[in-house]
Amino acid sequence: MGIWSILLGIILFLNIALALAIIFLERKDASATWAWLMVLLFLPIAGFILYLIFGRRISGQRIFTWDTKMKLGVKFAVQEQLRALEDDTFQYKNSKLAEYKGLYYLHLRNDDAILTQDNSVNIYTDGREKFDAMIQDMEQAGDHIHLLYYILRHDRLGKRVADVLIRKAKQGVEVRVLYDDMGSRGISKKFIRRMRRAGVEIESFFPSTIPKINFKINYRNHRKLSIIDGKIGYIGGFNIGDEYLGDSKEFGYWRDTHLRICGDAVANMQTRFIMDWNQASRHDIVYDERYYAYGKNGDVGVQVVSSGPDSDWEQIKNGYIKMIMSAKEYVYIQTPYFIPDDSLQDALRIAALSGVDVKVMIPNKPDHPFVYWATLSYIGDLLKAGAEVYVYQKGFLHAKTIIVDGKIASVGTANIDVRSFRLNFEVNAFLYNQGLSERLLEAFVDDIAHSTQMTPKLYRERSIGVRFKESISRLISPIL
Repeated sequence: MGIWSILLGIILFLNIALALAIIFLERKDASATWAWLMVLLFLPIAGFILYLIFGRRISGQRIFTWDTKMKLGVKFAVQEQLRALEDDTFQYKNSKLAEYKGLYYLHLRNDDAILTQDNSVNIYTDGREKFDAMIQDMEQAGDHIHLLYYILRHDRLGKRVADVLIRKAKQGVEVRVLYDDMGSRGISKKFIRRMRRAGVEIESFFPSTIPKINFKINYRNHRKLSIIDGKIGYIGGFNIGDEYLGDSKEFGYWRDTHLRICGDAVANMQTRFIMDWNQASRHDIVYDERYYAYGKNGDVGVQVVSSGPDSDWEQIKNGYIKMIMSAKEYVYIQTPYFIPDDSLQDALRIAALSGVDVKVMIPNKPDHPFVYWATLSYIGDLLKAGAEVYVYQKGFLHAKTIIVDGKIASVGTANIDVRSFRLNFEVNAFLYNQGLSERLLEAFVDDIAHSTQMTPKLYRERSIGVRFKESISRLISPIL
């Protein structure tokens, strides 16, 4: 038997073994299973390597445990709020909140997401305004600054943020920075050393053992959180990099949505940061009242909802579906990637076919080509159901926003795709307030003025080349 026959036999054996592991051990959903089996069938060697990089599941053990939540006082608060809702003794600051009891009860049970009612919220759709405000808040910090970002660059904006953090650390303020090792893979050791020498504690999430090479493509921390003195919190889509200021020649103006929150929801953002930090760092943060120094600042209801591959449930996706199914007038969505699974796509189709005004806005250019072509394939299904689709033309649309009936909304880090729902660690703010939802609606309407509508006629006139790209991308969309 020749060497090539032996190698072929080994490859065939490995492919069969891996296929059996995917089917019987990994317990992926059916669409992802079939997608990986197809890759293994048509790309025997490359498919095996791709699976090792992209396909492996995270450890079955939970990363963020109830033990940590108990130490932070979450478990008791969740049980108390659940009991009050079930007994109809919950005290509403705004009686209109009762209309969406099913949604926040879902998040409370599904994610231990405590409903808070005393918040004020500012909306930022421009990166310069968002970072000017955040840096100004950091300049005023007197106790601590906690930052968590998927992407941290050492460009002009990154250096500007680092300068403030270094200055505050030298003043005695506790400064902690957590960044994702994959998202921030271009960051230099010199940049990190400079902050550490000044007293800034900085850690990476799921780091690689080989510098600059990280094979853990999946299970990245895609969250973006800033907590300042336990009183102010930022959550949304902007990362720390010059392109988020609109300084990229490739993408142009960067349209995103970010929130500045003051109030008791900041405590939930703080807890999320502490849990992520304690997973990544050998120097755990322990409970201290000064980390929870929030005050009562308004009347906006907010739930901070997290999801990730360490959970059995897709909390943010379930929240999206619940919002869509509650819609009576309209559902407006902005997302850079639109690759819904069957459950979310069915919810949108049913809403549109039921007479609900469904509008989806996507960017006009890709930052990930396969994801972009898959997005175009899925919007065709919505057009058939009567939904309207808009393509943003002013620059790159990165906002992750859903608005329902001008009463509830969601803003955060989760895109509408499999990666956000199942593979990445995400965090969203679910908002219960008419005035705030109407402000988000105004921003959406303003963006329509900078968009072109993808009509059914235009969609049917797509070239054969575009249709081919869409078909291939859709076929592998469960593993994108």
